[in-house]
Amino acid sequence: MRHLFIVVIFLLVGSVLPAQVIIDGIPRDTSFTVYNTYIKERKKRPYIKIVRPHLPDNVIAKEGIIYSRPSANRSLHLNLYRPDDKKKYPALLMIHGGGWSSGDLSLQIPMAQQIAAKGYVTIPVEYRLSPEALYPAAVNDLKTALRWMRANADQYGIDTTRIAISGCSAGGQLATLLGVTNGQETNETVIEEYPNHTSKVQAVINIDGVSDLTTKESLDGVLDAISKNKVSASLKWFGATYEENKDLWIEASPVYWVTKESAPVCFINSSIPRFHGGRDELIEKLAEYNISTEIHSLPDTPHPFWLFEPWFEPTVKYMTDYLNKVF
Repeated sequence: MRHLFIVVIFLLVGSVLPAQVIIDGIPRDTSFTVYNTYIKERKKRPYIKIVRPHLPDNVIAKEGIIYSRPSANRSLHLNLYRPDDKKKYPALLMIHGGGWSSGDLSLQIPMAQQIAAKGYVTIPVEYRLSPEALYPAAVNDLKTALRWMRANADQYGIDTTRIAISGCSAGGQLATLLGVTNGQETNETVIEEYPNHTSKVQAVINIDGVSDLTTKESLDGVLDAISKNKVSASLKWFGATYEENKDLWIEASPVYWVTKESAPVCFINSSIPRFHGGRDELIEKLAEYNISTEIHSLPDTPHPFWLFEPWFEPTVKYMTDYLNKVF
């Protein structure tokens, strides 16, 4: 309960604590909040409004479910929203952003609630961030969450033949990585929980997440940060520069993993090109296997557009229209 209370304070009031804190024994980066982002973005766009959680009348919520115990003293949680009936529905695992370092699953709740009302089981998920554990811990956590969904499909009314994954910013990179590595052994063998279930997904929605961490623009950004005595988000996540460990940067870049088993991808993008890194190359590689893709771009938008109106509603519509199409 203490952890939940602190998260709510961040969302409504802003970052009132130092950027790096310990919450329930876990190191947390509190630098990315909806409120802080709102204060920054409204200087250029004073008309924007923060999107608040609102549970539709026909949707039920089950929150704080433990899906994984990666260590003796650590539990990972997810929330689940679904229509209030006994039917089975397609499911969407939803990954928050925050540079693999900050943020939490509450960032996905407003979107999850509204998509659930359209006939989906939506699942915002917690995963270990870089202050706690470096790459590939986050990938392992999310693959475990997908296995959990299949292991608990009957209890929560999930159609295991129709599972999609979405992500925003860093979450978009993670969602795409999981989708393109369908059927491959990458990271699968080290996951111990739910061994009789697969982490395969049937569709991906990438909301302004990069598809290649090894582009010149991406790597130049890391070096520029270092020159200013700063550490980029990607460097925090890997714990090594590209020159020190190229394999990590390549392994985490979806563009390098496309096979005939990869899932189709819908890209929903802001007007900032650097967050589309590797997208066009990934689309070309998917096309070689006749795997479908589509792009939706929202003009004159900041990077975290999905957190605010007037862009929240069109983003939800793009997502649900795409899911309705592929399922």
